[in-house]
Amino acid sequence: MKKIKTALISVSDKKNLKPLLNILKKNKIKIISSDGTYKEIKKLKFKCLEVSEFTNSPEILEGRIKTLHPKIHAGILNKRNNKSHLKDLKNNNFENIDLVIVNFYPFENTLKKTNNHSKIIENIDVGGPTMVRSAAKNYKDVTVITSKDQYEELIEELKKNKGSTTLEFRKNLSKIAFTETAYYDAVISNYFNKITNTVFPKKKIFHANLIETPRYGENPHQKSGIYSKNSNMNIKQIHGKHLSYNNYNDIFTALSISKSLPKKVGTVIIKHANPCGVSIKKDHLESYKSALACDPISAYGGIVSCNFKVTKSLALELNKLFLEVVIADSFDNNALKILKTKKNLRLIDASSYSLNEILRFVSSNEEILVQSEDSKIFNNKDFQVVSKRKPNSQQMKDLIFAFNVCRYVKSNAIVLATNETTTGIGSGQPSRLDSCQIAIDKMKKFINPSDDIVAASDAFFPFVDGIEKLVQSGITAVIQPSGSIRDKEIINFANQTNTILVFSKTRHFRH
Repeated sequence: MKKIKTALISVSDKKNLKPLLNILKKNKIKIISSDGTYKEIKKLKFKCLEVSEFTNSPEILEGRIKTLHPKIHAGILNKRNNKSHLKDLKNNNFENIDLVIVNFYPFENTLKKTNNHSKIIENIDVGGPTMVRSAAKNYKDVTVITSKDQYEELIEELKKNKGSTTLEFRKNLSKIAFTETAYYDAVISNYFNKITNTVFPKKKIFHANLIETPRYGENPHQKSGIYSKNSNMNIKQIHGKHLSYNNYNDIFTALSISKSLPKKVGTVIIKHANPCGVSIKKDHLESYKSALACDPISAYGGIVSCNFKVTKSLALELNKLFLEVVIADSFDNNALKILKTKKNLRLIDASSYSLNEILRFVSSNEEILVQSEDSKIFNNKDFQVVSKRKPNSQQMKDLIFAFNVCRYVKSNAIVLATNETTTGIGSGQPSRLDSCQIAIDKMKKFINPSDDIVAASDAFFPFVDGIEKLVQSGITAVIQPSGSIRDKEIINFANQTNTILVFSKTRHFRH
């Protein structure tokens, strides 16, 4: 146990101080504070000593120097059972500080509010993190509080122990304190990387908040957690049971595709992090029905993401199929009443979600692969028609649509489409030829359309056999990246079979 006799309070967020001050007063704990915190404490009618009076040193440099003083840090850092430390304190007329309560300047919130570099710099806290680090290092003797969320816990500890704290309590708060300073510095570090256009710094620091702990990972014997750079993920669960790790994985895949589609248009159906149906028909009900028709068997137990508001008519259709999750840019009241009849169906409002992150991370063991996200927006200039036969405007729209979907399908990927709707998807095969066959088989099983069918490949066909298989199945147009040593053979084959062939300037693997 360590008795608290003196506390230093310096907080940016001054909410909920009164209950804390009451317990400090009850235990006759001396309070020191600085600047705005001092004024707030006095306003609440509690006794308090201002830091400048305690140190006998005025605040200088427009408040940049307040608590950076030997009397403050010696009071925090000294080992109470070290004779040399005690002698130093006595010789300098310093006294112990047993409790440090600090929360930092709101640097992260400042970034959200302004691009003014001068204002941002002034919201980098120096004194606060320094005191917190000092207190956390000396947790054997000092208690450190870094959030108003910890006030109640501290109050209970002081009540239970008559103004003292236990070693275990202080040690746990120390762990949290070092995490807070590390997180704070990580945000600052990444801000400077951003403004200096440093994408891959020599040392990469990540910062994130724990949003949720799913029941388990991909399988019951695995643990999992979901973190975000924000305090939430800008998606809101409004109904249904606890989301799982696999649900989140599918949700992120679904949103990546949905947000690449035209605004307020598009339905995406996901199963095991792969699309099994996508349509951007403007009629929302038809869009869903068309996406479902691509592979209704795989859609069972999947996730539907609607890039628009879900209404009653669509909700009635959605309720006909067993689904794990429905994502939408909001739901109207009638749709919610219908969908909520299924108590386990998760409903996600993604109206505030946007794809802002420029980096994508993949981890293995203790290594992390980092790359820029494949978020390129396609237009006609990115493609070259290399066949004698030219696509009409609808065929070109279908080709670009299929190619866009293709980049979100696990490689090797083949996507067949017509009328801006997928008709067959082949994914995740070591052989591109096998992916072609799967896409064709899916199309023939569920669609067998009479319209022009186009095909997209996420990388070039290394041999003629792949495009040959597609043409034999009735494909009239193919889009693929260029770059193979056999590109000329592919072009010749397209011309011999009167097939439209379009080359992309970029490849789009997704492993």
